[in-house]
Amino acid sequence: MTAPAHLHFRPGLRLGRRSLHQLRSALERDAGPQAAAYLQEAGFAGGEELFAEFSEWLLGTRGVEHPGDLDAAFLTEVLAEFFSEQGWGTLSVTRLGPAMLALDAPDWAEAEDEGRLEFPTCHLSSGLLADFVGRLAGGLIAVMEVECRSRGEARCRFVAGAPETLSALYDRMSQGTGYQEAAGSDAASV
Repeated sequence: MTAPAHLHFRPGLRLGRRSLHQLRSALERDAGPQAAAYLQEAGFAGGEELFAEFSEWLLGTRGVEHPGDLDAAFLTEVLAEFFSEQGWGTLSVTRLGPAMLALDAPDWAEAEDEGRLEFPTCHLSSGLLADFVGRLAGGLIAVMEVECRSRGEARCRFVAGAPETLSALYDRMSQGTGYQEAAGSDAASV
């Protein structure tokens, strides 16, 4: 089956979950803690292409010419559908505090299902989502994973906000404060 003439999606390179998990494992084995930064950098580099695919997809499926014109009321629905179709998993968006968003996925591709690891592992996704959400918001955005299925949690949760906001959040978390308390507000649907 071919896409209708008005849909001009470029086929992207696809890596399976197993490849993502093996890449992370090999980098952690050989590069130690620096592996996370390498994966985030690679993810960030892929954000531009993913956003271009999203832009084309949004025009073809919703008739929205510029992603910034998307009504915020439909953001969760649209992102859930797009990321699911891309094979990443279902993504929902909630407001977390006055200056942050939470991006939640109960089935995120980069996470390992065994739930046996100590730290969040979706480093490539953190970089990818930082560039993607930054382009959607029209500014520089940082993303940090605060919950991960690789640790046995029910979902992967990425927190997105201005770099200085996430830096302050990280500082409070490193002093033992939970991220929800450090964010300073209850989550609310976007």
